Amino acid sequence: MFDRALRRRIDPFLELIAARAQRMGLAADHVTWGGFIVGLGAMLAVALDMRNAALLLLFANRLCDGIDGALARRSSPTARGAYLDIVLDFLFYAGFVFVFAVAQPTNALAAAFLIFSFVGTGTSFLAFAIVAAQKQLPAEDAKKGFAHLGGLTEGAETILLFSAMLVWPQAFATLAWTFGILCWLTTAQRISSTLRVLR
Repeated sequence: MFDRALRRRIDPFLELIAARAQRMGLAADHVTWGGFIVGLGAMLAVALDMRNAALLLLFANRLCDGIDGALARRSSPTARGAYLDIVLDFLFYAGFVFVFAVAQPTNALAAAFLIFSFVGTGTSFLAFAIVAAQKQLPAEDAKKGFAHLGGLTEGAETILLFSAMLVWPQAFATLAWTFGILCWLTTAQRISSTLRVLR
């Protein structure tokens, strides 16, 4: 929901870092994999109840997710890079929620519901990308590797959710159930929009 407005504010900063990374000889895929490894560190920190470290690593992971795209656009974006970016993002999102259940088993049901909800938003997101490619629909955001639909729960909202879970771990269940419901509203919206395209 807030992704597009937020990107307008942070893109100049990301471009600055990407220019420096390019001078250092880094490629977009390096940053993508590096960000995922940092994300694994964030998951481990959650499992070990090291919440401050997890918060820093979460922000570092998301920073890498912005830098890799900016870096790719400075050379030539590839389908391989776009594929890696989205797959590793989705694995990180699901894994980050999963480790809250590992750290505190009483969170397991709420975590399972949220991961189930992520399946809804993820599949409706990617299925639209397939339809858009088949019908050669133009991407709403030229900076993205493929066409996609927005919704109530996008990247910015998910980062806020994860941050809130780390700051207020006692509210994990409430946050997970609430965000999960919003994910299903997003899924319904995306399914409706895609069916209109296919009509």
